[in-house]
Amino acid sequence: MAAPALVALAHGSRDPRSAETITALVNEVRAMRPDLRIEQAFLELSRPSFQTVVDRLVKAGHEEIVVVPLLLTDAYHAKVDVPSAIETATQRHPGLKIRATSILGLETRFLEVLDERLRAALSQARVRELDALVLAAAGSSDPLANQAVARLARVWGSHHKLPVTAAFASAAPPAAGEAVRAFRGEGRRHIAVASLFLAPGFLPDRAAELALEAGAVAVSDPLGAHPEVARTILARYAVGAVELVPV
Repeated sequence: MAAPALVALAHGSRDPRSAETITALVNEVRAMRPDLRIEQAFLELSRPSFQTVVDRLVKAGHEEIVVVPLLLTDAYHAKVDVPSAIETATQRHPGLKIRATSILGLETRFLEVLDERLRAALSQARVRELDALVLAAAGSSDPLANQAVARLARVWGSHHKLPVTAAFASAAPPAAGEAVRAFRGEGRRHIAVASLFLAPGFLPDRAAELALEAGAVAVSDPLGAHPEVARTILARYAVGAVELVPV
């Protein structure tokens, strides 16, 4: 029996750079597991849609699908949109087995990716000294999701022995610019911002713009198509595939 297909399910964006980054990330996953059928899909705003991809897999004879939500926080999209999309797919295809895994989440291993992206930004800006950091994320109306970002920020700050503030591009304070200004108000002048986003788009662009206007010395690129992110997708898939096996 063939292994379950893997669908990497992203939110989607009107910014074409976002879909391009997801494509590059999924290609990283394919390179690591060429034996698997691996597809990308989007909840909204980008193509292909999740339902289109499911139809394609069913037509190709797949009876089991593992969905890995490419989401960093366990908020509305993870709790509502993903289950709703899967329910619709199973109603349209009786007998099809679909298992959604845990989201990508805020793995501490992603801090290494953040550091790599930030080092590149600091090198480009020719910055050698830092006295504060800001961890910029999307933000959510779900306080637990924002608290998870704040916890990761504390871990990151402890690692670098620097003060760190979590900032949010929407739905919750402080914004990246406010966080930078607060540090400058304490007399700190070498403040860098790491972008805790999976892909480029309006929110990371806005966070970067506000941070630089407030005096940040550098802002990193999002996590992007990094091998560590690809390995995390495969780790989530492995758990989901096991959970599809009848007990």
